[in-house]
Amino acid sequence: MDAVLNEDEAAAYVGGICFKTGPPRRVGVELEWLVRDRSAPARAVPPERMAEALAPLWTRGLPGGSRLTREPGGQLEVSSPPGETLAECIATTAADLTVLRKSVAETGALLYGRGLDPYLSPPRVVEDPRYRAMEAHFDRTGPWGRMMMRATAAVQVSLDAGDDTEGPTGYRHRWRLAHRLGPVLVAAFANSPLWRSRPTGWLSTRQSVWARADPGRTSPPRAHTDPREGWARYALDAELLCLRREPPADWTAPPRLSFRSWLRGAHRERRPTRADLDYHLGTLFPPVRPRGWLELRMIDAQCGDGWIAATAVAATLLDDVRAAESAWDATEALEGDDALWERAARDGPADPLLGPAVRKCVAAAESALARIDPGSLVHHSVLEFAERYSERGRCPAHDQLEKLRG
Repeated sequence: MDAVLNEDEAAAYVGGICFKTGPPRRVGVELEWLVRDRSAPARAVPPERMAEALAPLWTRGLPGGSRLTREPGGQLEVSSPPGETLAECIATTAADLTVLRKSVAETGALLYGRGLDPYLSPPRVVEDPRYRAMEAHFDRTGPWGRMMMRATAAVQVSLDAGDDTEGPTGYRHRWRLAHRLGPVLVAAFANSPLWRSRPTGWLSTRQSVWARADPGRTSPPRAHTDPREGWARYALDAELLCLRREPPADWTAPPRLSFRSWLRGAHRERRPTRADLDYHLGTLFPPVRPRGWLELRMIDAQCGDGWIAATAVAATLLDDVRAAESAWDATEALEGDDALWERAARDGPADPLLGPAVRKCVAAAESALARIDPGSLVHHSVLEFAERYSERGRCPAHDQLEKLRG
């Protein structure tokens, strides 16, 4: 039987498992996709039609080892295995994505890369006690949680946390740099300016929705403190999103019950265990989430193969030492400005502080890839992104807005 935790044990456990140290090397990516009718992207595809078409992939898996899952609103997610290099991760994911796209196309549908569904307010199509409890929790504060669950999609890049040194490969430095880069990546790859076919006033409405859903679990923690101590404090202070119970019992958690309060005996149903804490950690959704590695969760889903540039820029700016030094210098003025996340989502690269940082960071990533792997698919993708977007002060959201006007 799993042992009951006390508060000190819980804090030590969180700090220990969420930052596993070692030389930064591996890269993984999770790609979330909206699914739309190919002949009319404003029309959803019935989930039963998708379930039938994808049944073989659920059974045998994708050939490269990527995991296929379905999100509450019917979004499909492809989660790559960790690659030993960025190029390996991109190649494996691209091959698996080709197989998935073919299966989806045979149903008359397509994978639709947008950070927020621009047309629909999808129903929840996945019946699960977790998702029912999540909706009950989010509904206490507004519509944002349901939008987040059902209508958003992202590119999530996973990188090793880093070693135990104080230098650029150390997890403390990488934690700070990831948070400096967060608003830059939001602005550079913003791709969700529409909701119900109208402009929202935001270039990344997805980021705005996530920030409002439940700030205690979706806002960034303080990154300039010790990562392990700061993250443990953040995790224990976050409210329970759900409380697992034996079926058919409901998983809805008591209102405003933090994990710390539960540890202190504020809820008498039962005491929390390590398994409960593990589950709680998986219900926290800040822009940078430590899971033993670092998950960068702030990038909107991209159209077509735009995910390659997004993945490559994020990974290169943290893993290539020279690019990381350039990114550190380019983002020096950004650290500690909590309002930047909102400005990045609203204004993108038009923001006077973020615009220059976007250009310098994308250029640093492109320069590193030109040195490491010149002329490759990955290098070409970043170069093309720089020429089309960052060097011109644009982001993918501008394509949607121009199409709407035109």
